[in-house]
Amino acid sequence: MQDSPFPRPLVVGIDVGGTKTHLRARTGDELVADHVRPSSGWRPHDPVAAADWLAALVAGALPACARPAAVAVGAHACETPRQCAEIRAALRPHFDAPASVVGDAELLVPAAGLDRGAGLVAGTGSVAVGRREDGTPVQVGGWGALLGDEGGAAGLVREAVRAVWAAHDLGAEPDELAKGLLAAFEVPDVPALGGALEGAASPSADWGRHAPAVFAAAEAGSSLAGAVLAEGGRSLAALVVRLAARGVPVDDVVVAGSTVLAQPVLYDAFVASLAEHVPHARPRHLDVPPVEGALAMARSLL
Repeated sequence: MQDSPFPRPLVVGIDVGGTKTHLRARTGDELVADHVRPSSGWRPHDPVAAADWLAALVAGALPACARPAAVAVGAHACETPRQCAEIRAALRPHFDAPASVVGDAELLVPAAGLDRGAGLVAGTGSVAVGRREDGTPVQVGGWGALLGDEGGAAGLVREAVRAVWAAHDLGAEPDELAKGLLAAFEVPDVPALGGALEGAASPSADWGRHAPAVFAAAEAGSSLAGAVLAEGGRSLAALVVRLAARGVPVDDVVVAGSTVLAQPVLYDAFVASLAEHVPHARPRHLDVPPVEGALAMARSLL
């Protein structure tokens, strides 16, 4: 690559999400690139393919002859330190610059301007991350819609269907939650919800998009929906409790994700449970894009 045309080091931060990817590049305070594209083609379990995808993204977003001085990536589905290290190693042939690759949830704490704390994401799925005092990364949750992701959109829908089934087994007439789910999944009766869930091509996405039916039912007075959301909030708080039990400082808990931040009933249930179980933890909304955390990490590599 040719020398960078910028007088100050060019740092690149990338947030690879499950749906979209956000790249930002800065030299000092100057914004050089701010690029958003779909995450289609992202293959995190193939390190070489993942590195090629990232390199092509950077090449397409930066001006000609721009040479990154550091690159930091927060990557969706980069689930273990070994997997992230393999992608970082595969990036070396592409960039003559230091690089860092972490799971995308790890961007939250630096994006909030913090050096330590916990990051909690509840969007389609749910996960919490942090680092122990020695720097060891810890992740809890994030196990997908079939087995986990409690408090995320897909997990809420799964638990709402379970609640509706239980009420049906007791002989109850369909309430607002059951009616909302039947309409959302376009099935004629409560027993048919099972086939609708099992037939989903992508459970996380296909289930999660029906979460508004759960929130609408709670607003309409469904006690079943209210109980599902209350339990979802407790489950999100439990992720932070697990981090604390494993030695992660959780004085600050940076919260992101469209599901928890857009729904006060879920967020309030989370905050109440967190106050009960980890009284010293301070939840705080992330009010900047997570890619800012990647930029902060890239700067730290210089």
